[in-house]
Amino acid sequence: MELRQLRYFVKAAETLNFSEAAKALCIAQSTLSQQVKQLEDELGVELFQRGARTISLTEMGEQLLPCARRTILEADTCVARVNDMRNLLTGTLNIGVTYSFSPVLTETLMEFMKQHPHVRLNILYKPMAELMDMLRQRDVDFVLAFRPSVRDEDIESHLLFDNHLAVIVREGHPLASVSSPSLADVGRYDVALPSQGLQARAALDACLAGRPEKLRVRIELNEVNILLKLVKQSDFVTVLAEATVYSEPGVRALRLNIPANEMDGCVHMLRNAYRKRSALEFIRMLRESEAVRRRVRDWFV
Repeated sequence: MELRQLRYFVKAAETLNFSEAAKALCIAQSTLSQQVKQLEDELGVELFQRGARTISLTEMGEQLLPCARRTILEADTCVARVNDMRNLLTGTLNIGVTYSFSPVLTETLMEFMKQHPHVRLNILYKPMAELMDMLRQRDVDFVLAFRPSVRDEDIESHLLFDNHLAVIVREGHPLASVSSPSLADVGRYDVALPSQGLQARAALDACLAGRPEKLRVRIELNEVNILLKLVKQSDFVTVLAEATVYSEPGVRALRLNIPANEMDGCVHMLRNAYRKRSALEFIRMLRESEAVRRRVRDWFV
C-alpha cells in the first residue's frame, strides 16, 4: 500500500467521480482508476461500487476513508515537522479565505512570496461554512474570516482586528457625507446585498432581526466585486464589512449606526493541531502588514 494510492482513494471518495478526482489531482483518469484497483487488489476488497456513470463507497470503503485520511495527515505532518526542524520554509501552505478578506490579504501575499519563494501558496476563496469544514478535514492550514456567531470547540479564533458592518456607497452619493448612517437613512435608497450564506449578510440579518426597519432590497449577489461595481455606477447602497473595501477606490465606507454590528477579523486554526512554520510566519506577517495595522488604528474614523 502506497501513500499515493491512499491519496487517490480519498479524492475519489470525496468527489464520487473518477474523472473529477483525476482532474483535481492533475493525473489521467486511467492512472487513478488503475491505482485504486491495485489498492483494492492488495486489500482484497472492493472500495467502490462502480455504475455506468457514478461510483459510491462500499461498506469497506466507508471504513477505510477515515483511516486513510489520518494516515495522509500524519505523513504530511511528518514532512512539515522535518522541514521545520531543518529551519526551512518549504512545501505548500493552504489558506482558506472568505471573500471579504481579500483586500486585507493582498499585501501579505505579495511580501510572503517575495521573502519565501520555496513555499507554494494555495489560496481558497469560499463561504465561511465551507472553509470551516475544510479546516476540520485539514484541507487548509488556517482560515481568515470574521468571528462566527456560534463557537466551535474544535477551532481557535485569534483576533486580527476589530471590524464593523458599514454602509458602502459611491463617492458623491447623498449618503457619503453622513458619518454614521442609520437603517432609516439606508431605507431611503435601493439596496444591493451580498447573498445569504456570506458573513456580512448573516451579520446584517442578525442585526435586523426583530427590528421594524425594512430595506428596499432590489438585488442580491454572491460576487463582491460585481456588487461593488454596481454601487460605483449607481445610487445603490450596500452593506458589507469595513474590511471588504480597504484600498477600494471610488467608494465610501460609513459605519452603520446599529447595535451589535461588530465583525471581528480573525485567524481560525484547528485546536491541538500541528502548525507549520510557514503558517505561523504568514500570520506574523499579516499581523504586521499595513492593512491590518491601519485597521487596528481604525480606518473609518
